Amino acid sequence: MQKAYFNWSSGKDSTLALYKVLQEKEYSVEQLVTAVNNDFNRVSMHGLRASLLEEQVKSIGLPLYEIELSGDISMQTYDSRMRLETEKLLKQGFKYAIFGDIFLEDLRLYREEKLLEVGINAVFPLWKQDTKALLLEFLSLGFKAITVCVNAKFLDESFVGREVNEQFLADLPENVDPCGENGEYHTFVYDGPIFKYPILFEIGEKVKRGYEPSKDGNDCYKKKPTWDFSFWYCDLLPIDTEKFKI
Repeated sequence: MQKAYFNWSSGKDSTLALYKVLQEKEYSVEQLVTAVNNDFNRVSMHGLRASLLEEQVKSIGLPLYEIELSGDISMQTYDSRMRLETEKLLKQGFKYAIFGDIFLEDLRLYREEKLLEVGINAVFPLWKQDTKALLLEFLSLGFKAITVCVNAKFLDESFVGREVNEQFLADLPENVDPCGENGEYHTFVYDGPIFKYPILFEIGEKVKRGYEPSKDGNDCYKKKPTWDFSFWYCDLLPIDTEKFKI
């Protein structure tokens, strides 16, 4: 098997992609890699507490490598930092990086180009698969997830902090992708076939946060004039899972 690291978001698409890779045995996943906002000690974009991320990967049983980034990092600085980190991973023998992306062509091209500059190949186990079918497969396998962040342009407060199930899928507006592949919503997976024990938590505060677009002149924002900067977040509060460990 080919030695690989997995770009872990803590959400459902990452989880399903990792499950498939572990089942197919073409790649040996030896590390999970996650970007963490070190201003707030939370998973970037998802807003999940790093402590829950760490408990999650303990339950999965794979080592975690956290890449700490500032919340207001520029695209240029981000690219430089990620190149440095991927070079470190290459030196550790990793030549494959696995992602849970499904159909965003520009994002895939960006990932592939940046990784090939270093000498790492990008792998996309879920690529171009039907997103409704993927979500239903995720649920049928017994995975459990809750929404932690929703894009306020598409979904209101009632959709954050909500269990992802068939009713959730039925309630999504027609303009929202079933897997939230356009960034409509993000999730935290807390139980399922790849977990040794469930991750326990309590529902905390729900807040709406707005963000200003980058002012560093990045092409990223010039290409996306309708970029969204308002999101609903649900804070999940950790509960001790020691008694559930095997």
